[in-house]
Amino acid sequence: MKYLLDTHLILWAANESKNLSPKMRKILEDENNVLFFSVISVWEISIKSGLGKFDFSVKAETIRQGLLQNGYHELMVNGSHASAAGELPLLHRDPFDRMLITQAKLEGITLLTSDKVVAQYPAPIQLVS
Repeated sequence: MKYLLDTHLILWAANESKNLSPKMRKILEDENNVLFFSVISVWEISIKSGLGKFDFSVKAETIRQGLLQNGYHELMVNGSHASAAGELPLLHRDPFDRMLITQAKLEGITLLTSDKVVAQYPAPIQLVS
């Protein structure tokens, strides 16, 4: 199965957080799964780290390199993603999450999230809390 991790799950996995559910740990450890992260998450970490947000107190490039070294695939943003993001219903206004949802939808990759609002979108999304 192909999975795209939302930003908080990336941070929790990197820090081996207790917030990471057993269900999520099982998905991450299953060698049959193909795991993706989006450049949108790297951008979000960079922006929020620069603003001094507590749960984003890490260097974006350090997270990116760690993900690549652990076999994650980097998902780039393209014009189709950018234009389709505006077509999503306004359930959630966070532009980072909206782009992750759009990428999952257009690329046919299941977005893993712990956000119940994100999980309401008509896209391949799995709530792992």
